[in-house]
Amino acid sequence: MRLTLLASLARRITNPYSRRWFRVGLLIASCIAVIDLWFTVRVSGPRTRITALPASRVGESPSADVSIGGGGASDELGTGEGGEKEKLFIASIHWNDGKILDAHWIPALISLIHSYGASNLYISIHESGSWDNTKTVLRNLDLTLENLGVERSVVLEERTHEDEIKIGEDEYQAGVKKDGWIMGTRGRREMRRIPYLAAARNKAMAPLKQMAQREGEARRVFDRVVWLNDVIFSPDQLTTLLTTRNGSYTAVCALDFSESRKFYDSFAVRDTRGAPVLTDLWPFFSSPASRVTLQKYLPTPVRSCWNGLVIFDAAPFYAIPPLEFRGIEDSLAQKHVEGSECCLIHVDMARMLGGKDNLGVWINPNVRVGYNEVAFNAVNRKGGWPTGYGKVDGVWANRWRWATGWYWRWREKWVVEDAVRSWEREGENRREEGEFCLADSMQVLVENGWMHI
Repeated sequence: MRLTLLASLARRITNPYSRRWFRVGLLIASCIAVIDLWFTVRVSGPRTRITALPASRVGESPSADVSIGGGGASDELGTGEGGEKEKLFIASIHWNDGKILDAHWIPALISLIHSYGASNLYISIHESGSWDNTKTVLRNLDLTLENLGVERSVVLEERTHEDEIKIGEDEYQAGVKKDGWIMGTRGRREMRRIPYLAAARNKAMAPLKQMAQREGEARRVFDRVVWLNDVIFSPDQLTTLLTTRNGSYTAVCALDFSESRKFYDSFAVRDTRGAPVLTDLWPFFSSPASRVTLQKYLPTPVRSCWNGLVIFDAAPFYAIPPLEFRGIEDSLAQKHVEGSECCLIHVDMARMLGGKDNLGVWINPNVRVGYNEVAFNAVNRKGGWPTGYGKVDGVWANRWRWATGWYWRWREKWVVEDAVRSWEREGENRREEGEFCLADSMQVLVENGWMHI
């Protein structure tokens, strides 16, 4: 029986008529492959030349002939009313970042101050319990900023992660119950990482409101809030990001990389459908609205992002009550779900604006920062990024993950939805609007950092 079937198959393959159709099919497939390669490598690219705006002119109102599609800024930008720059509140939190601060971050910040103007900036830095040379480096920065006439707040905390955990345990033993703690999967009480980070970010934001409450000429109000991670960046990158879509955005982010091709901040970013990235390779997203726009190197719409460098409209941080960073409730986190404070901030901002004044959240793919020199240099290489091979590899990795990873995507979605619905049933008036930020994860603070459990 088997021999008969094999013989029949052999006759069909060797049949001249079948071979002719096989060759036609192969030719069609080859043409499709060539067209796809050409489209991926050649068409997926910048439509216009992207030029970084000189830092000395950022914040000026754009002239009418500047395209908002290119994602960059033009040398033809004019002056705004009175020719004044936007006022920037630059915030950052640090922990054991001494090496990158000293070698890259601080020199770039000083360069930005010289070009943008000390009177147009406020710098707020919050450091928490580092044991490397971070404190020394930041003390030296504080003196430098004073000499440059930059108003700032540089807060150095002595309490380490180990101290925070021990203090929390002692308080619990004394009958004091604090938010930000759960019973972990290791069978003991654990301090959650996200509320800890949210509290640190809110401390860094505190001077924003304090300066708005001053009287007379001492009062300062800012147009934009800039959050800087411990990344390698250039002043031109920050200024280019600032002028994305001619300044028409509620928030705009860079792209950040820990390796030459791998996108880093997948925990906080969500595409227009609220989905996480498909892969950490360009073009990252599953949503066509996000993926296709990114492939054209245009401002890319998303629902949330952070990505090492993010700029917010400052207005919601001045509201009453003001916009603040937060984590999800402990009772929900107890069900082994977690969401980044850097994603939830976009959820709360959208709710506060109610859609009326919400200009959207965007990624500018022409601004790429790195967590080390290798990654930064690779994604800002001459000749464009990614390479032709990187584009083909990334597009096909995206397609493959979309086609084969559906079970894991839906499983994650089901786990989160089940946890949230269960949590809602267990209490009155429970609701988490940032459900799309959540993942099947439990992140806790440990003595030397943090971990998933």
